[in-house]
Amino acid sequence: MKNKLEISKEIRRNIVKMVYTAKSGHPGGSLSAVEILVSLYFGEMNIDPAEPDKEERDHFVLSKGHITPAYYSVLAERGYFPKEELSTFRQMDSRLQGHPCMQHCPGIDMTTGSLGQGVSCAVGMALSAKLRDRNYRVYTLLGDGELEEGQVWEACMFAGHRKLDNLTIIIDNNNLQIDGPIDQVSSPDPIDEKLAAFGFSVTHVDGHNLEELEAAYKKARETKGKPSAIIAHTVKGKGVSFMENQAGWHGQAPGKEQYEQAMAELGGEVK
Repeated sequence: MKNKLEISKEIRRNIVKMVYTAKSGHPGGSLSAVEILVSLYFGEMNIDPAEPDKEERDHFVLSKGHITPAYYSVLAERGYFPKEELSTFRQMDSRLQGHPCMQHCPGIDMTTGSLGQGVSCAVGMALSAKLRDRNYRVYTLLGDGELEEGQVWEACMFAGHRKLDNLTIIIDNNNLQIDGPIDQVSSPDPIDEKLAAFGFSVTHVDGHNLEELEAAYKKARETKGKPSAIIAHTVKGKGVSFMENQAGWHGQAPGKEQYEQAMAELGGEVK
């Protein structure tokens, strides 16, 4: 069985291959979120791909819904659907469209795409668990540019007020959004102080360090009386030299030479 580091490398290769094949997609933020998703799906969350709709499963909402190359790759690697299906990404009649759809693809708990809305759905799921005395936890992944959406803070205000300690939000803090650096577009900083003011327990981690992520999830599980937020400091385009820290790779597909270079850097076979 592959370990999480090997899985992370495979996910990165899949991301590049999917976006190149589809000639569209979002590689930058997908590459920055790999370890966050791998640590959730291959260790932290109580899930069973054989029973994707099991009542007591933990729930995950991809609030930054455009990074489906990473999300689908992780779901396929975890066994929710055949890995061969990744080659149909963004094609007509494929289940793997540009944004996740819970009606068509197993393992997806919420359809997302409009930034800011996913976290509200996750808050609702966490409240539902509390009201129905269920034990599942809810996780949601947001982009740092997404924090410019007012709905995010409405949801956080409610989560803190209701003391939803079964909720963990993760911020993929790669400091870039489609229009450029977040501090030049509309800075959400200080993210940690704002979340703490809304009643969250806040932890900073290196978002590419699996051990730090796992420790943060453990801390969140053990925190009572307040929701948790993990600010994961990441590199947009992580693993591909010419994509790293480049806002232009937010939603751009590589050409043939770029694809071959990326796959060589990631240790993958060019097909």
